[in-house]
Amino acid sequence: MDFLSFLKNYKAYDEEEEAERLSFLQFLEAFGDKAYDRDNLVGHFSASCWIVNKERTKALMVFHNMYKTWAWAGGHADGDKNLLHVALKEAAEETGLKSVKPVFENPIDLNVMVVHNHYKRGKFVPRHLHHNPVYLFEADENEPVRIKEDENSGVEWVPFEKIRDYVSNEYTIVYYRRIMDKIRKFGW
Repeated sequence: MDFLSFLKNYKAYDEEEEAERLSFLQFLEAFGDKAYDRDNLVGHFSASCWIVNKERTKALMVFHNMYKTWAWAGGHADGDKNLLHVALKEAAEETGLKSVKPVFENPIDLNVMVVHNHYKRGKFVPRHLHHNPVYLFEADENEPVRIKEDENSGVEWVPFEKIRDYVSNEYTIVYYRRIMDKIRKFGW
């Protein structure tokens, strides 16, 4: 199923996620293939992953140097329309995991995040949107992890009940809570 078909058929969890789903549809309609390209300064697709242990009690969090906070692994689509592939690539790059696997082929959450203006590799990047599907992955919490020094300075398994203590961004904690609620409610 292509991403547009997925979005049209996706059943949002709540009113907030439904608004995000509609934003995805409008964004894709307005920008087409440019929605997958980082050169689109209005915004672009990224893909993130919520990596859980087998027991679904912990999530693997990464301390992102640029944002100075703990967060999920993820990154820009950079032209790749297979957003599951993007999330898998980012999970491996940012955590060093080799055995991470998708629980589902489709995203389990949709969110639209504001990325504030910043400099990246000496170049100014204006404020823009990340239309970000989130995939649920499972990994063995005993597998060694590693940091990716140019992007993060920590990779750690965090119990669900402690995630709030790690995350300083009030906007993303809303997404994390929703994902953890879905995992509990649906028994994923």
